[in-house]
Amino acid sequence: MDAEATTLPAGDQYDLAKVGAHWQQEIERAQRYFKSWVDRCAKIEKIYLQQADQQSAKRRFPMLWANVSVLQPAVYARVPQPVVERRFKDSQPVARVGSELVERNLAFTADDADLDSVMRSVRDDFLLCARGTVWLRYEADFEPLDMGVEPSDPPGMPDDVSPMEQITDERVCIDYVHWSDFMHSPARRWKDVTWVARRVSMTDEEFDKRFPDGRRSLSKDGAGSNHGTNQTERAQNEGKIYVWEIWCKSENYTVWIADGCPAALEVSEPPLRLKGFWPCPRPAFGTLSTGSLIPVPDYVYYQGQCDEIDILTKRINKLTDQLRLKIFYPSGDGSVSPAIEKAMRPENDTVMVPIPEWAAFTDKGGSKAIVTLPIDDVQKVIVACIEARKQLIEDVYQITGISDIVRGDTQASETATAQRIKSQWGSIRIRDRQAELARFARDVVAIAGEIICDQFQAETLMLVSGIQLLTTAQKQQIQMQMQQAQMVAQQSGMRAQQMGLPAPPQPQQPPIPLEIAQMMQQPSIDEVVQLLRNDSVRGFRIDIETDSTIEPDEDAEKQRRMEFVQMVGGFMQQAGAIAQQTPMLVPVMVETLLFAARGFRAGRQLENTLEQVGAQLSQAATAPKQPPEPTPEQMIDLKTAQVKAGAEERKAQLGVAQAEIEHRTTVEQARGDIAMQAMQQFQAARQPPAAPQ
Repeated sequence: MDAEATTLPAGDQYDLAKVGAHWQQEIERAQRYFKSWVDRCAKIEKIYLQQADQQSAKRRFPMLWANVSVLQPAVYARVPQPVVERRFKDSQPVARVGSELVERNLAFTADDADLDSVMRSVRDDFLLCARGTVWLRYEADFEPLDMGVEPSDPPGMPDDVSPMEQITDERVCIDYVHWSDFMHSPARRWKDVTWVARRVSMTDEEFDKRFPDGRRSLSKDGAGSNHGTNQTERAQNEGKIYVWEIWCKSENYTVWIADGCPAALEVSEPPLRLKGFWPCPRPAFGTLSTGSLIPVPDYVYYQGQCDEIDILTKRINKLTDQLRLKIFYPSGDGSVSPAIEKAMRPENDTVMVPIPEWAAFTDKGGSKAIVTLPIDDVQKVIVACIEARKQLIEDVYQITGISDIVRGDTQASETATAQRIKSQWGSIRIRDRQAELARFARDVVAIAGEIICDQFQAETLMLVSGIQLLTTAQKQQIQMQMQQAQMVAQQSGMRAQQMGLPAPPQPQQPPIPLEIAQMMQQPSIDEVVQLLRNDSVRGFRIDIETDSTIEPDEDAEKQRRMEFVQMVGGFMQQAGAIAQQTPMLVPVMVETLLFAARGFRAGRQLENTLEQVGAQLSQAATAPKQPPEPTPEQMIDLKTAQVKAGAEERKAQLGVAQAEIEHRTTVEQARGDIAMQAMQQFQAARQPPAAPQ
């Protein structure tokens, strides 16, 4: 049945008695299904802790403990480092800020929930019983709002919060679940599982607080009381009530029922809306067959060899007890026997046996004063037993896949290449275990990230991550204030211009703080929360850092950082020469650098800085260039040229004036000549004509 299509009926329409009876049958059926595995794991745990037989434990070889101790730091050694990346590594400011917010919140959650100790417990269950799991919960602390304050819905407020309450603290809890307290429906594959359940022990106070009406559902015949598998477990949970928390995917509801109780305590909708429905990841499984989800512990495959090793160890210990000096001497001799005893001085490791009939005991009728029991044969048997045990231990190492290099067992004659090859091929099965625990840690982090995205308020996201963003309303308010200031200045200038007055000086506005200016360039917290809430457009994936759960390789980390620095340095050296010749290619080179940097894990911290610097370089390359400042020599030449140009201009102006004067002089002289000629002609015309002779 599709979980999306089934919804819980409104109100209390479920018959708690009927639901309780159904789930009691389901739990009993699952317990019968896993009974052989649970019994086997209980025995393995006793052997690991050497609690099966205190008397014989001293004579046993702790092979299981030795193997598990070797594998523990090899498969998991440190807390996983969460990594949240954009699914498509392009320039998306909202997705980039959202991924950084979620990554920092996940890092804090890993520390706050003590994920390291939880993973170590899961690792031990994984190595001993071939199955380990956890359970995730969302918790929030509420307090009533001040009645004088009008309630509002801040961005990111969960839907189930009352408008008269506010969340003061919220967190993701990661609970370790013991291998005997986890149950699921019988199935061949994990995708076919229809329900999962975990058993929680509660005190009377915790039970009454969680289920106020749950007491009447408990029967008088001991239902709900603890039924521990051993004396230690019963002592730890004495006086507590076992409650099963069941998540049913086929019916899309959760059920709480006390162990052995005839009626359910509560039936409700799932408190978390998760993509995979389950509040737990797929368990960390060891060896599985394709027919069922019942795992097979590794100890099963070399249990026979361990039994033989224990037998040989007991035999060696018994034979070692025989390696004591045992002396036989004649008794009854009043002078010889006390002298022999005084000379030998028997201690705890020396046994002296007096022989009354010494003549019958010795070969030559008392020719020897003392006879010792030969122990050479005992020593030979001990050496043979040790060699046989050593071969069995080697067989166990071959079965478990613990290579020589993991145990630190090498030979001085081996080269570094031979040791590296041995390490690579000897740790193949260990790498499988490492990958399984890394997958489990990744699933845990992914579920925690999903809870953070769906449940955390915007204030919590920013408080935990240390990233402060403005809301959309705050950004609009700042923009309106800036626009109003500009409009007031423009109106003042227009009124002064209409009145024919000089424009008044612009009032000097206080500069915006650098922090506010940077926050104005970032997306708003409303946009980020909207992206995180919307599953269909959540454009990032949650993962853990590669090899973060095993011992770090400092040389490999340094090598990755050096490769990144060399890549950036070489690229910038080549790009600088090209940018000087062809500035239009700067945007292309910036995008190429970002494309290469996003492929390096070490470059994620510098991605934002590279984007900002790249934008500035692109803007500077495409902007019109200002003329360069002249050098002092150029300034002198420029002044000299200006002086020469001024002198030539003045000379030209003087030449023009002189030419004009000469022209005027010539014109005046021509005019004088013309007037003189006219006067002469006039005078000649007034004279009488001469008398004829």
